[in-house]
Amino acid sequence: MAKLSRRLKRIVRPVLGLICIAGILTGCSLLPVEEGELKPPLVEPAKETLSLYAVKRATITQQITGVATFASDKMDYLFYSESGGRLKKVNVKLGDQVKAGDVLATTETSDLDMKIKLQQISIEKLKISLQQAMADKEADDPDIRLKLLDMESAQLQLKSLQNQLQNTRLTSTIDGIVTFIDSIQPGDQVAAYKQLITLSDPRQMKLVYTASSQNDVGGVEVGMDVTIKIKDKTYAGKVVQTPLSAPPNSNKAIQDKNAKAIYIQVSGLPKDVTIGSQADITIVTQKRDQVMVIPRGGLRNYMGRDYVQVLDGESRKEIDVEKGIVAATEVEIRKGLSEGQQIILNN
Repeated sequence: MAKLSRRLKRIVRPVLGLICIAGILTGCSLLPVEEGELKPPLVEPAKETLSLYAVKRATITQQITGVATFASDKMDYLFYSESGGRLKKVNVKLGDQVKAGDVLATTETSDLDMKIKLQQISIEKLKISLQQAMADKEADDPDIRLKLLDMESAQLQLKSLQNQLQNTRLTSTIDGIVTFIDSIQPGDQVAAYKQLITLSDPRQMKLVYTASSQNDVGGVEVGMDVTIKIKDKTYAGKVVQTPLSAPPNSNKAIQDKNAKAIYIQVSGLPKDVTIGSQADITIVTQKRDQVMVIPRGGLRNYMGRDYVQVLDGESRKEIDVEKGIVAATEVEIRKGLSEGQQIILNN
């Protein structure tokens, strides 16, 4: 065995030496060779996609559309003229029909009924006393004159008490339907001139469109045509009142309503239309034919400057413009563009 081991050593040593010499000459190593860094793949830049619109001539209209409600043309707004009274009872509910003279609500009367009764008895006594004096004395007797003055004073006091009692009652002045009742509860104090009950005459109706603000009905004028759609049928109407033409009114509730409402007279109403019925309305406030028109998405604004971007070869170009009618989806361009120019729309 020892001889074999020495013989293997003599064979292996020269082989290992040759391997190392070969590694030195070739620059190789017995260690793994690291790979070089890969270069990033070449990516083509994404092409910008533009939404273009060719300027053209068309008809443009500015119009107001919405849902209007039929309301009575004759309404009675009931309120107390003095504060402090406590509500006793409301005698009606929404939708009730009432007659002129009906008592719709009352406040506490305290002992007014008793005072009126006692005053009426006092007047009756004064009448008897005056009749006796006139039978026994001359007409120009001072005692008769004094009794006449007592009678006049007593009658004035009775009238004052009766007025106080009447002021505790809200009385209808028209035949109509109850269309509003305030949320005040029995026992609550009433406020002077605050609308408590509203009555509407169903025989006289107009269509009322109420906007969010007066600016939303700008451009509407008395006499303008209105297209009205009720269910599947179309009717014609006319504007008869705008915020600018509304008559002055001391009632704040009416003032606030008229400040942003349009009243429309409708021709040939169907019989089934009642107070509270609704209809779709369209009012054209401006219309221009064969003018330059672009989508609203093509008009840009910055610091009060109106402009558009047009495609000029491969680049964009800004052009100042003067706008005209601004409709729901389109804009009239009065100056700055020519028919056929390609404008870039906002994405």
